[in-house]
Amino acid sequence: MSIFNNRTIITHIKRITAAAAAVTALVSLAACGNANASTDLNAAPDKNSPVSITVGVCPGPYGDMVTKVIAPLLKDDGYNLTTKLFNDYVQPNKALASGSIQADLFQHGNYLKKFTADNNLDLTSLGQVPTLGLGIYSNTYDSVDAIQDGATVAIASDGSNLARSLGVLEQQGLVTLKGDVDATKATVNDIADNPKHLVIKTIEAAQLARALDSVDVSLVPGNFAWAAGLKPAEAIATEQQDDGVINVFVVNTKDANGDFATKVKDLLVSDEFKQAIADSEFADFGKPSAWK
Repeated sequence: MSIFNNRTIITHIKRITAAAAAVTALVSLAACGNANASTDLNAAPDKNSPVSITVGVCPGPYGDMVTKVIAPLLKDDGYNLTTKLFNDYVQPNKALASGSIQADLFQHGNYLKKFTADNNLDLTSLGQVPTLGLGIYSNTYDSVDAIQDGATVAIASDGSNLARSLGVLEQQGLVTLKGDVDATKATVNDIADNPKHLVIKTIEAAQLARALDSVDVSLVPGNFAWAAGLKPAEAIATEQQDDGVINVFVVNTKDANGDFATKVKDLLVSDEFKQAIADSEFADFGKPSAWK
């Protein structure tokens, strides 16, 4: 009889343990679900309980632009903006598409268009921000005219910035592109004339500033130049910015007509934002076409 009672007790203990484990698993799943729940950007927030927005940025000035200018101006609308730093041009858009961040600010319009098409992502620009243009830098030459025959020139390897860099070289008379090429998709194979026989090397955009120690000339996008401490005044030439190379504030398309998106759209063309930029370290950046 005592053996039967002991076995019964053991059976009950096992059942209780299993039930407890099941409850723990359910609680853990619920916690994970809450942790990964996407922020609702469509409804207006309760200003007594701000909505947290994470904005993806890359090395350069745009994280500071979010923190010092955009975030303070959206605070009274009930949004608390913070930034998350990514070290390449690939991850921010993918993180935004997956919902792990709610916005990003690091790329120009041409890049957004090409990257979303190539990766089948549904992202939308809410508007442009002042943008530090691409610069031609050199530790060897002090002017574009001084660049010698056979000089090595480093440009970005990603498709959009590669085409952009070739466009800047063309602006400076260093190369000529084929007449029928789409300027936003040009590659080194689209160079029709290279009178100085430049040796063009394509490398990752983040490495272009560092490459100045090993090449004669490097074309560095503004954000990476800023991060590396290169001053725009030190560039031997800068790009003539068109609308496609002005940086854009981006959200997931499903959120593009919500309250947060509406507030951002209005802010980016407001006199308040323009004045805040004028009073900041970003005052000399190239201006969005909507400001002109």
